Amino acid sequence: MRRVLTALCCALTAVLATAWSAQPPTQPGRPDAATTLRTHADLVRGAAHDGYRTFEGIPYAAPPIGRLRWAPPHHAAPWYGVRDATRPSNACPQPAGEVPGGSTDEDCLRLNVTTPDGARPAHPRPVIVWLHGGGFTTGAGSSYDAHRMATRGGVVVVTVNYRLGALGFLARSALPGSGTFGLADQQAALRWVRAEIGAFGGDAHNVTLAGKSAGGYSVCAQLSSPAAAGLFDRAIIESGPCTGRAGRPFAPSSVPLSTVRTAGADLTAKVGCNSAHDVMHCLRRVSVSRLFKAQTTDQQPAYATPLLPRDPAAAIAAPRFHHVPVLLGNNHDEGNGWAAGIIRAGHPVTPDTWPDVAATFFPAAGEAKAIVRAYPVHPTDGGPVFGAVIGDADFACPTARTDTLLVTQVPVWRYEFADRHAPPLTPGTPPFPLGAPHASELPYLFDLGGRPRSLTAAQHRLANTMIDYWTRFARTADPNGPSSPHWSRQTAQSLAPDHIVPTHTTQTRHHCSFWNAFG
Repeated sequence: MRRVLTALCCALTAVLATAWSAQPPTQPGRPDAATTLRTHADLVRGAAHDGYRTFEGIPYAAPPIGRLRWAPPHHAAPWYGVRDATRPSNACPQPAGEVPGGSTDEDCLRLNVTTPDGARPAHPRPVIVWLHGGGFTTGAGSSYDAHRMATRGGVVVVTVNYRLGALGFLARSALPGSGTFGLADQQAALRWVRAEIGAFGGDAHNVTLAGKSAGGYSVCAQLSSPAAAGLFDRAIIESGPCTGRAGRPFAPSSVPLSTVRTAGADLTAKVGCNSAHDVMHCLRRVSVSRLFKAQTTDQQPAYATPLLPRDPAAAIAAPRFHHVPVLLGNNHDEGNGWAAGIIRAGHPVTPDTWPDVAATFFPAAGEAKAIVRAYPVHPTDGGPVFGAVIGDADFACPTARTDTLLVTQVPVWRYEFADRHAPPLTPGTPPFPLGAPHASELPYLFDLGGRPRSLTAAQHRLANTMIDYWTRFARTADPNGPSSPHWSRQTAQSLAPDHIVPTHTTQTRHHCSFWNAFG
């Protein structure tokens, strides 16, 4: 059972982070003269919509193919004439999931720009650069239609593709960039933004780096990466706390370079390259589909590397990180989606099975027994209890810890998304009410997959309030404004329809003292 549950956990980490967006994107709008802009590489032609413009599939780095597979990102080559930017590019290679049918196209280091009407070089707007989630294994920038954020908030939004899976995080001895190629791509995109976003009406001197889940943890990594110095001015971390660690199977984290090298050696053997005269030449000739079969589901960036010298948790504790204002938070019921998926797969959580389930996912010495005592399961509440354990261990308590470490050094604004009736992100009827699980805040900020979610009037108001908070933070480093409930830096803001209030209980409601005892 432990083996089955562990495999299921790995699969759900990717599936639950992406299942909401297997939808067709919106059709491109009309191109016209107002959507043709000049960049350093030459002209790009985007699409005009009602109140905003989009420019999609713009290269920010050279295609990482051939000798550039598993190499730091190189400058994109210029083009001649007008480049069509009216539709998104292919996603970076990944199995089927968020991207229907998956992708095997390595020419994927592209980004998308959404800019409100009125944004011009003479009147630049704040910029939000969005890093998608998906466990460093799946996801695409084009899944996030940002037009509501751009038009209501008056900001320019950039969504980014970056290398995923083994293509983004392979490590081998003497291979420059080992374990951090995907993070290096994100930095290349930020350098592109600093250099080019002015042409799109963005303020290159006011850039907020934001992300969810693996994207949120990527923001943590960039906060602690010396190579990211000067590339962004604020940070938004959604459900990707900087103090995540590898012993927690549901949340993103970083791992030592030695661990990633071991995984790289295993992949090399699986694809038949370990005895090759030139191992990297051999690996660069392996097909993407064969790499998919050889890679493990979980992927994490490597620390003890030039790009990421320290684990982000250690970096912010030191403190050795870029001192910029931070907005961060988590959802009220982060773990419920995973718990529901495990139960639906035929593994009920009951008083009898609970000790084994706890031991599967929390195998540290003495931890499982302590969890069973602190979170007792009764005949009717196994799913919610398991969800609470996942949520506390992987998200709520690490977010509280991240807040505690950051707030001594920089301005921090913390939230908890608490809409217990948020639109479901996965099909079917769950075995118990999910509340506000992982990723459920995203439809309030973006039209996922190009289509809006069905929200009630109260949820629409919450979505507008969240967009106002996020974009005012991007503009001024303070989310407060005249039309929204005041947000104090001393207390977390609870975000729910018609119930947007400060809360002093976010940490105490969860068993954070219990988890702090386990590191």
